[in-house]
Amino acid sequence: MTAVELAPPSVWPPDLSAYCFEVPHSDQALLFESGKGIRLTDAAGRTFLDALSGVFVTCFGYDCEPIAQAVTDQLRTLPFNPPLHGTNRAALELARQLVDLAPAGITAAKLVNGGSESVEAAVRLARLYHRAHGNPDRVKVLSYYHGYHGATYGSLSLTGRPDVSRFGPGLPGVVHVWPPDCLETFWDVPGESSGALAAAMIERTIEAEGPESVAAIVMEPVIHLRGMAIPPAGYLARVREICDRHGVLLVFDEIVTGFGRTGQPFAAQTFGVTPDILCVGKGISGGFAPLAAVLMGEHVAAVLGESGRPPSFAPSHTYAANPIAAAAGLAAVRLFREGGYPDRIGALAGYFEPRLRTVVGGRGTVRALGLLYGVKLAAGGEDAGERLAAACLRRGLILRGQDDWVVLAPAFVTAPDEADRMLDILGDALDEICGDAR
Repeated sequence: MTAVELAPPSVWPPDLSAYCFEVPHSDQALLFESGKGIRLTDAAGRTFLDALSGVFVTCFGYDCEPIAQAVTDQLRTLPFNPPLHGTNRAALELARQLVDLAPAGITAAKLVNGGSESVEAAVRLARLYHRAHGNPDRVKVLSYYHGYHGATYGSLSLTGRPDVSRFGPGLPGVVHVWPPDCLETFWDVPGESSGALAAAMIERTIEAEGPESVAAIVMEPVIHLRGMAIPPAGYLARVREICDRHGVLLVFDEIVTGFGRTGQPFAAQTFGVTPDILCVGKGISGGFAPLAAVLMGEHVAAVLGESGRPPSFAPSHTYAANPIAAAAGLAAVRLFREGGYPDRIGALAGYFEPRLRTVVGGRGTVRALGLLYGVKLAAGGEDAGERLAAACLRRGLILRGQDDWVVLAPAFVTAPDEADRMLDILGDALDEICGDAR
């Protein structure tokens, strides 16, 4: 594949593009036409290697036949069911298989349409849990500064980033805490001490707010918008102990880290810490349909069936557990389990990581966990991440860059020669932005 130099997308239909606010705010936004394997082609005929799996979604590539066939069969059989009156077999079986994939202690699943909805459902569920146990004042939710949890009002409220303040006040009762990575970056706390200090600060925050007022803490096990910040050893276990001590529910937002990305089905298993509620999405359908889920422990699920009524989590959304999305998810889960993908992920990670470290050299710090990679750049300035991502895009490689970092998440089906090509392009772009200082 030859490198491409991008020009403004003059191929956009002029009568349509002015009406679409889904287009990224860039004069290099692309109009995609087709995808095959891990390659995308735009309307100008240019081909790109996707090193981000769309955005942590297309784990099996853009033309995965088993998932496409499952969606086609479902479309022809039952495209929708009346959600007020029942459900469908694909949704029931997908829920069962997700529970089977999850850590021990997770016993139920609620299917939803996307990651933001999953996080919002988790917050509702946490508050409902405490109300059912006679603690209706437990409504506060802790989350990270500089974390990210979605684009709907509630999930955006949990997102502790200054760039969301333009929408005005967020959901009442949200309290932000500092993660270990921020302590290291902003206050020069040594990495070996940052986890213990961050956990202690969470406990002090719970105590200051009043444990009787705190429902849950929602956190990403690996923080995407900090350049894939991986927690220090023992940190998540400490947080689990603190939550248990104060009766606070622990919620993992695994929209990015779930479904095999860390090498295990979920990061909860990778780190050996089981939350009370697990939010999953993105790769769960392979990108073939909007789909996410809320997985929950037995003690949490029990509140949905109290008062002698059948278990339910209402109100719900019209398209939740949609048959087509559920069929895509079920096919993706079966493919992951039966296609040897945990081993394939391990093999690809073992090939990719050392080569990535060589390419980056002294120009940054590589953070790696399974097929999640972050590169914290040491040179190039505060906007080096954006400029590096743009330099890669000009050469035909898609990744994500922001501030002083870039992230990569190759598809599970990436071949060694494709991985090599990704890293060759990244190396050339690093030479441009950060200098040849390997």
